[in-house]
Parts: sequence; structure tokens; C-alpha cells
Amino acid sequence: MEPEIFVDIVRSALGLVAILVTATILPSLIVGLCVSIFQAATSINEQTLSFLPRLIITVVALMAGAHWGLEKLTSFFMEMIYLIPQSIG
Repeated sequence: MEPEIFVDIVRSALGLVAILVTATILPSLIVGLCVSIFQAATSINEQTLSFLPRLIITVVALMAGAHWGLEKLTSFFMEMIYLIPQSIG
């Protein structure tokens, strides 16, 4: 039972979480930036104008990337299952 195996598992898990979160949040960040620039240019200070497009884009990004994300999570889970005998001894 080597500690390096567990370090690699945690590193790959954190990398996967970072990729999945980035794929969801990045479109919302871009739309939020565009809406903020539009609000600054037109002096419109409406809260729903900044919230609603980001919410819609986040939901659309989740719907579009759900299959890909689930595939990544499933392959990671299968990799962890295959590593059980190696990590036990």
C-alpha cells in the first residue's frame, strides 16, 4: 500500500472536479461579463438583467454537457474500481 497511489487518486479527482466545474461556470462568467459591460454602457441597473441570463446559460451548459460530464465521472469511477486491488496490496 503505497501513499503515492492515494496522492494520484486525489490529484486526478480534484482535476476532474475542476474540469467539470469550469465547463459549467465558464459560459456563465462570459455572459455575466457581457451583461455587465452592457449595463455599464447603458446605465441600466436592473438585478434581473444580470441574474437571469447567467442562470439560463448555466442551465443550458449543464444540459449540453451532462452527457460528457457523466461519461467523465463514470470513467473515473471505473478507474477507481480497477485500482482497488492495486491499492490494497
